[in-house]
Amino acid sequence: MKRKTGKRRSDRTGAAMVEYIIIVVIVAIAAIAIFGVFGDTIRSKLGGAVEELGGDSGAVDDALSTSSEEWLKELDADSSGGGSTP
Repeated sequence: MKRKTGKRRSDRTGAAMVEYIIIVVIVAIAAIAIFGVFGDTIRSKLGGAVEELGGDSGAVDDALSTSSEEWLKELDADSSGGGSTP
């Protein structure tokens, strides 16, 4: 009788692990979707913060000159991470 109880407990922990993995995958997909939609806004906000902290404004301008959609297209074309500079 004890073996049956032990097996049930093992099955439950395996099911819980699968549920956690599914939740992590859903959160990851949601994060990718959010960054895809708000990518340009996030980049401009971070660029402004970098400039305020004394960062290189030329690099910020380069990063903001390309939209997320264009950057992704260039990523597929040249496989170097996007951007117009090699």
